[in-house]
Amino acid sequence: MIKNYFYLIVGILSILFSFTHAMNGQITVLSLINLSKLDIETQTTIFYIWHILSAENFIFGVAFIIMGFHKDLSRVKFAALMIAFIMISRLLVIFGSILLKNMNNLTNSLTDFVAIIIFVGLIILGTRKKSSISISTSEKNSQ
Repeated sequence: MIKNYFYLIVGILSILFSFTHAMNGQITVLSLINLSKLDIETQTTIFYIWHILSAENFIFGVAFIIMGFHKDLSRVKFAALMIAFIMISRLLVIFGSILLKNMNNLTNSLTDFVAIIIFVGLIILGTRKKSSISISTSEKNSQ
């Protein structure tokens, strides 16, 4: 039985993000890099870093789906908050990189900003949900 719909939604979104990130890379960025005059070591580094993020998003998705079914939500709250912190860090790195390297690209990254903010917002809503185990335990103690 689903214990936290927020975590379940975040898990599904994260897995979706992993596939779209990998496909976007293959179709646009990585294909351009393969045609460029960059040396093979640089191309390889960009390739594996791109796919590390895809794999990381997939793992986050699986973790959130599992957390969505976990009976004691207080036990998974810390992991959820750490992933939210990682996502906020990503947002800050993206924003800072755009400000330093290409200020004109700020509006093109608006979709990424909105997606990460919604993603983190759903995680925070999920961490605020009370665990049914902790409620039933405290009810037993009061009787």
